[in-house]
Parts: sequence; C-alpha cells; structure tokens
Amino acid sequence: MPAGKPCHCKPQQAGDHNCGAAYYPVHPHAHRERQDATLTREQLETHQIALYFAAVLAAAAFGLLATDAARHLEALVTPAIAVLMYAMFLQIPFLDLRQGLGNRRFMAALLLANFIFVPLLVWAATRGLVEHPAILIGALLVLLTPCIDYVVVFTHIGKGDSRLTLAATPVLLLVQLVLLPVYLAVMLGDSSEVAISITPFVEAFVLLIVLPLILAVLTSAGARRSRSVAVWNEAWAWMPVPAMALVLVAVIGSQIAVVVHDFDRLLPVIPVYIGFMLLAPVLGFASARLFQLPVEEVRSATFSAATRNSLVVLPLALALPEDIRGLAAAAVITQTMVELVSELIYVRVVPALIRA
Repeated sequence: MPAGKPCHCKPQQAGDHNCGAAYYPVHPHAHRERQDATLTREQLETHQIALYFAAVLAAAAFGLLATDAARHLEALVTPAIAVLMYAMFLQIPFLDLRQGLGNRRFMAALLLANFIFVPLLVWAATRGLVEHPAILIGALLVLLTPCIDYVVVFTHIGKGDSRLTLAATPVLLLVQLVLLPVYLAVMLGDSSEVAISITPFVEAFVLLIVLPLILAVLTSAGARRSRSVAVWNEAWAWMPVPAMALVLVAVIGSQIAVVVHDFDRLLPVIPVYIGFMLLAPVLGFASARLFQLPVEEVRSATFSAATRNSLVVLPLALALPEDIRGLAAAAVITQTMVELVSELIYVRVVPALIRA
C-alpha cells in the first residue's frame, strides 16, 4: 500500500478492480478529463520521493531554527498519522486478499524473509542495546515491521514487481499486527527495564491503526455499491502523498531537536541501522532464491525485507511511558532518515546486481 500508489487496474474490468472504487460508465469527454487527472496524479506520485526529502529538510531546518515554535507541530502528529493511515489503508486491496495469496511462492518468500529471517537478524543486532531500553524498544518496533506503503514505490523504481508487492500488503500488515507483540515479549524479555503501560499503547493502536483500517475497508466496500462513496474514494486516492509529507513535517519538525540533543545517546543504534541496511536485502534475496522466484519477484522480496514500517509504528512509540517515549520515537525517526538514504542506493544497486 504505497503512499499515493498508481492504480494498475483496467477500468474495463470492473470485477478485477483492486482499489475499492466501482466502475461507472461516463461520458467520453469525462473520460478524457479523467485521463488528464490521472496523469496529474501520476506526476505527483513520480515526484513523491523528492517531495518527502524536501519535507524532511524543511522540517529539520524549521525544527532546529525555531525550536519553540516547532514543538507545537507535535499536536499535529496524531491527527496527521490518523489521516495518513486512512488514506494509506484505502489504497490497500483488502477486499481482494486472494490476489495477494495467489502467488504462493512469492508470498511464502516474503513471509520467510520478513517474519523469520529478519527477526533473527534484528534479535542478533540489538543485543548490544539491552543497556539502552528506550532505544531498544524503538529499534525493535521499527525493524520488526515490514513496510506497507512507500515500499511499493521503491520496488517500482528498482524494477521489481510492484503490483505483486502491493497485492501482498494486506497479508504483511495483518501478520505483523499479530506477531509484533510476540516478538517484543521475546526480545525485551523479563530482564528488560522497559515497563510498558498497556492502556495508552492499546489506545494508540485502536485509534490510529484499527479504526482507520475498519473505516477504509468499509469505504472500499461501499465504493462498489455507491456512486457517492466511489467519488469519495477516488478523491482520497490523491491524499497519501501529501498526507505522508504532512506527517514527515509534523514528526521531524517536532522531534528533530530531541534527536540532535540526544544524538550521543542515539549513537549505539546507528550501527544497528547501517548493519540492517546492508544485511536485510541479502536475506530478502536469499529467501526469494530459495523459492526460485523470477528476477522481478526477487527484487521485490529484496525491497520488502529491507524497507520498514516506521510511520505506522511511530504512534506506538509515542504511546510509550513518558520517560522513554521521546528517545524511543527519536530512534524510530533516526531509522526513517537512514532508510530514505538507503532506498536511494537500493534503487540503483538492486536492479544492477539482481539480473536474469
């Protein structure tokens, strides 16, 4: 489910439409106008990575130069993430889950890479963070959850099969929601100093993930039956890119001063993120090769294993107890910045190294 992903569906095949919007006959001139609008949206999607980097740089500059004013951006974080989650979930074809399960070898490779190989890597890589509980839980939250949004965009740029990646996003989301508490319980252990109050954690999970998810599924179902809901759904197809940019501005603008102030405390996690950046793609590649996938699918599995779900888990980090919340969120944000740089390397290296 990418931020502002392009829809690859053919309008003539309404039954196969994966984006939740119903197909209705339109006047020829209206079809021409719709094509123009689609081209405009594709231009927005094509330049979304540059837009995200611009948002990050602008937010960082504002957060460092106007620290007191930037703190007020924190009030926008929760509503901005809720809007992003709804817009993002609308783009995931939950109602066509069978398509994500249809290519069983590809799905098995993704599950093996993301929920067996990567967790083993994360467990090994984070043992040195046990003495830093706030950073440890932030790193675990972000590294244990595969991306369900802009991974589709990077997969497309990196010449992978972005449509298969998109179709797999509902499965990846549902599995990570089930397994994340298990992984945290195992990797934090009884000896951890992290004391998590379950109430705010559950509240953040329900308000920022579960409710937007339910609303998105209901909207997608309604779009197949109602013209007005279909129009609403189509309008929201424009929202993921600006919503993602807004979240980046709110999050980085309000938190960058904390990251800079606590940079010396965040130093232990940076080698972990760099190591993950180098090794996770190898695990995705190995998993895909085990299932003898074709080249494009191997690239897709490589991107999936290497790209994490930072913006989805950030609300969970912000729901942690106050004494560790700031540093845990800073650890998540640090991973986001490392990952954006990593993706620029991946989109060039992956297609060059993984060839027929």
